Amino acid sequence: MSKKQQEKVKHSGSERSVVTTNRKARHDYEILDTYEAGMVLSGTEVKALRQGKANIVDAYAEIHNGEARVHNLHIPEYDYGTWTNHPPRRIRKLLLHRGEIAKLAIKLDEAGLTLVPLSVYFQNGYAKMELGLARGRKNYDKRQAIAKRESDREIEKAMGRAAKRGGSAG
Repeated sequence: MSKKQQEKVKHSGSERSVVTTNRKARHDYEILDTYEAGMVLSGTEVKALRQGKANIVDAYAEIHNGEARVHNLHIPEYDYGTWTNHPPRRIRKLLLHRGEIAKLAIKLDEAGLTLVPLSVYFQNGYAKMELGLARGRKNYDKRQAIAKRESDREIEKAMGRAAKRGGSAG
């Protein structure tokens, strides 16, 4: 690809610009399915997000009266905002298709399932949120997941060492 083509791809705006991720969610929950939702934001909220300021660790989403909403998403006030600044922890509406909302409402009625924000990012200039349909993990499940991840790492290391030895001997 020529340099001019690379610039075109870089400036097309199709790549994701991640603002924040909820790493704790993947540890505490078993993610069954993911959804992408737009967010209804005010101007100062968008500017604060573009500065890279947001916290979604305590956030959760729900379906209420046929609307998807996110609670406890903390977007701090914009530094250069005036009286138009937003409240940092207001309830924000999420934009999903009506069919997706209906399916999610049915799934959320099942015991033990919840809707957890996984990340906030910009795509094509729009603020988006990745939501995960999740089931909470018990402590022993978390320990098992950690043990499996560590054993997989050990296997990868051993395979890498074996490949190096085999490649240098030949």
